Amino acid sequence: MKILVTGSAGHLGEALMRSLRARNVDAVGLDLKPSPYTDAVGSITDAAFVQRRMAGIDAVLHTATLHKPHVETHMRQQFVDTNISGTLNLLETAVQARVRAFVFTSTTSAFGTALTPPADAPAAWITERVRPVPKNIYGVTKIAAEDLCELIHRRSGLPCLILRTSRFFPEDDDAADTRLAFVDANTKLNEFLHRRVEIEDVVEAHLLALERAAVLGFGRYIISATTPFSPADAVELRRDAAAVVERRVPAYADEYARRGWRLPESLDRVYDNRLAREELGWQPRWDFASIIERLRSSGDFRSALAIAVGRKGYHDRHWDGDGPFPVQ
Repeated sequence: MKILVTGSAGHLGEALMRSLRARNVDAVGLDLKPSPYTDAVGSITDAAFVQRRMAGIDAVLHTATLHKPHVETHMRQQFVDTNISGTLNLLETAVQARVRAFVFTSTTSAFGTALTPPADAPAAWITERVRPVPKNIYGVTKIAAEDLCELIHRRSGLPCLILRTSRFFPEDDDAADTRLAFVDANTKLNEFLHRRVEIEDVVEAHLLALERAAVLGFGRYIISATTPFSPADAVELRRDAAAVVERRVPAYADEYARRGWRLPESLDRVYDNRLAREELGWQPRWDFASIIERLRSSGDFRSALAIAVGRKGYHDRHWDGDGPFPVQ
């Protein structure tokens, strides 16, 4: 099988290319930026370029995108061009080339305002049945691209699976209050309770999606670490998250105390990955409880793949302001 990976210079694109090459899979990396994992430099908005690179391809892993960190630095039309028109170029060319599977990397950010219930409401329990309410151009264009995937599947039969990934980037949190309240590692480990996933597990989800695409045809899946919580915890998670964690993962307490870390007082949402586990056969290895055990033995909860990919940032320039990138 020959696989085209778009966005091969990015966090996930590089992780996929590294993993495919390690398995001796024929993979072609495509990106705007040169990198050790980019075989063809060009834009997915260029239909002729996409058509040339799709020749002989059996499957597509489409990770290329403008991200949330670009909302304040790029025009809305650029989001439309890249995230919508670029995706359509890939889909239509994949149909012409008789590609056997198309996996589109989307985002849980697309749920938008559905992720932040009123202050007196329970934590939002986020499954694939929740209707996205995008709050910026990034979310709007990712949902539009998802809908294009569904349309092309219905019209052509192209097997197309959508993976809505939660946070896996290593950069500092974009929220100033979070950066002030917690050290970075504490923030990221807290997020494994409800809104983060290890990049090694994201890669496995994408490779399983390629295997299952022909059988499933079309589907949307939340890709996030398995939470220790259940929907019955939603009310208490909003008012006293620590009490729920102490019941569900009591082993965390000693390690947190040793490091001077703490839990957030409240959690506003939980991502439920049950459908991905059931339909893709995905078994994520990294969750809050397993990472606590890793901390005890090694002191580092990152996978070898995450360490190898490292930090990339989202812009070519350094920002002098407070934070890793400008925030809308």
